[in-house]
Amino acid sequence: MTMRRITGALLALTALAYLQTARADGLDPTEQKIVAEIKAHAPQALALLEQSVLINSGTMNTRGVRDVGALFRKQFDALGFTTRWIELPPGMRRAGHLVATRDGNRGKRLLLLGHLDTVFEPGSDVPMWKRDGDKVRGQGVSDMKGGDVIVIEALRALHRVGALDGTRIAVMFTGDEEEAGNPKSVSRGDMVELAKRSDVALSFEGSIPDKNGQATATVGRRATATWELEVKARQGHSMAVFGANGYGAVYETARILDAFRQQVIEPGLTFNPGVILGGTEVAFDEATSRGTAFGKTNVIANTATVKADLRYLDYPQRDRAQARMRDIVAQNLPGTSATIAFHDSYPPMAVTPGNLKVLDLYSRASQDAGLGTIAPLPAEARGAGDIQFVAPLLDSLDGLGASGNGAHSPNEDLDVGSIERGAVRAALLIYRLTR
Repeated sequence: MTMRRITGALLALTALAYLQTARADGLDPTEQKIVAEIKAHAPQALALLEQSVLINSGTMNTRGVRDVGALFRKQFDALGFTTRWIELPPGMRRAGHLVATRDGNRGKRLLLLGHLDTVFEPGSDVPMWKRDGDKVRGQGVSDMKGGDVIVIEALRALHRVGALDGTRIAVMFTGDEEEAGNPKSVSRGDMVELAKRSDVALSFEGSIPDKNGQATATVGRRATATWELEVKARQGHSMAVFGANGYGAVYETARILDAFRQQVIEPGLTFNPGVILGGTEVAFDEATSRGTAFGKTNVIANTATVKADLRYLDYPQRDRAQARMRDIVAQNLPGTSATIAFHDSYPPMAVTPGNLKVLDLYSRASQDAGLGTIAPLPAEARGAGDIQFVAPLLDSLDGLGASGNGAHSPNEDLDVGSIERGAVRAALLIYRLTR
């Protein structure tokens, strides 16, 4: 071998050693052991995920939700947590929630959030579990049983190296996140109480990459509300529409909705009419979200109803939007009248300095582990989530779960490697917050 080749080989080995050392330098010896534990037990983590996914736990399948809760409860019991099942009033028709706690006196008091239910009820034709290389397709694999497993595996690695001793951690896996029971003051009351006794909340909903493929976490989420539009009109022969008999309920409804679309415009604000019924006889069943309408083409419709949602960044934006919508509703076409009613649902998760600080800690942990930085996800890029009920009370971060595509659809899948990456990031963040 020539001296040039020897020198080149030495330089390459030196560079490789430097990169390996630089990566390891970001983690202390205990952190390196934590990462090693997660990597060594990756197959067991995937097996636990499969076991949970093979149990149907659609929100209304209360038995299935309880069975998934029992499976995860065993994991927390083995890690030294005190576990309990929170029952909800029978009339709510919800399974309840799993809570696991540890009492100590070291570091930040943490609240870790996940959920046991999925949108796939019994009888769904979506595959329960289908492995295809580095992807898994199945019911709730990424939303969010993958996130639940990340919580368990992160805590398991911390337990194995003795890093859970003295920590103050509460875990709550809700049984009805996909369709929270009402009133929410009851279904989320225990969560709020746990938040009042915590310093930081971490939620493990799925991780969503940005448009450049950059890993992200969620520092803000839009609030949600519902609204109902009720329109009345003068019923009569269609020959006199636009004239003596007025415009009818359907035209008035169309005017209002199109005016919303054109005039109520702000960044981050959306409103979606999900159901519209119009005719001379209209009925809607709130419990099943189903309705019926009857009418004839030669009769002007006297009734229309719209069921819809509203999503907003903060309360001032909500108030501006609602005021403008009420003004539009009041400008009735001849022969019609209309009313609109709003109902708040999930509060906003505001982007706060505290949330951004937790994101910075999370990003540094990821970078120190060689997994790259974490960017903030725009609030409008997510739907509603449990963390919004506690975010007004403490520093919060969401989106720490598994990565996948097609959530809530027949094509929901999971990137298998994201379980290991998520567990590494989460374990390091928990370790640093509780030291």
